[in-house]
Amino acid sequence: MRNLIALFACSLAISTASANDPPAAAHAAASKPAASKPAPAEAAREPAAAKPSAKAAAAQALSEADAEAELSAKIAARLAVMRANQAARVAAAAKAKKAAVTRREAVAAITQPPPARPFHSEHWSYEGETGPANWGKINSAWAKCDTGTRQSPIDLRDGMKVDLEQITFDYKPSGFSVVDNGHTVQVTVGGGNFLTVQNRSYELLQFHFHRPSEERVNGKGFEMVVHMVHKDPEGKLAVLAVLLERGKGNNLIQTVWNNLPLEKLDVVNPNVVLDVADMLPQRRDYFTFMGSLTTPPCNEGVLWLVMKQPMQASPAQMALFSRMYPLNARPLQSSAGRMIKESN
Repeated sequence: MRNLIALFACSLAISTASANDPPAAAHAAASKPAASKPAPAEAAREPAAAKPSAKAAAAQALSEADAEAELSAKIAARLAVMRANQAARVAAAAKAKKAAVTRREAVAAITQPPPARPFHSEHWSYEGETGPANWGKINSAWAKCDTGTRQSPIDLRDGMKVDLEQITFDYKPSGFSVVDNGHTVQVTVGGGNFLTVQNRSYELLQFHFHRPSEERVNGKGFEMVVHMVHKDPEGKLAVLAVLLERGKGNNLIQTVWNNLPLEKLDVVNPNVVLDVADMLPQRRDYFTFMGSLTTPPCNEGVLWLVMKQPMQASPAQMALFSRMYPLNARPLQSSAGRMIKESN
């Protein structure tokens, strides 16, 4: 806008100067006193002197316009350079930030520990990180310990009293072996020992001990329990549980204790026989329900038969086991509304 104004002013000055030159000269001549009136030649030169002044003004206006245009061009060029430099700085900062993030990620990848792999172990116990609360997590094959709905042991209460059929026992003196497997004392018996219930015959494989008893009866616990594990030809399991309370010495238990191995996982094969019928109470009333193994892998579909009358063991016999395993019982599990039957 200022350039247009300057050009317009320049043009106006030239036009004005051209139109007013003669009158200006006459006025100048008339206004001077006669005594100092210039010579004709000098008077003739005055209009000529006025004309260069108008041209000079026009030239000056043009020069100013050119200078302003030149200044505007320089400012525009400078701004362009500044914008380019700013864009370069922004791009450089973004590149540096990206490089820094990449370096941090690389450092993190080097220094960060690898992601934890699913824990898989064959080791379990009755306390701590490998205790019952974590059995289902430390080995995927033991998931039922966490997710099962028919887990054992349970509190045997509110059972349905019915005329349960008698369990038929066909036990006889047999050879046996004893092992301390790191979880309990386990006794494996020779073949040919059976129990029959619900028209199925199950052969006794082994029996072992827990302290305190895993099962409870109407909230009451016992000092120990013997679990006698049986299997039928189809692979179905039945566990007979015999509760133990303090009293007189138990001959069968004493025979087992007499043959305990000196080291864990060592197996002792005595030259004597064991009559597992000595572990059965005189009364054969029982509770029954469907449950699971009480140790990993906690498989379900196990038929449980819990004798109502406990057997006795001496304080010394119980104290010996407690020195080896003061606690090797799984906590009670939810009955989850399952049916519990008991003999009248």
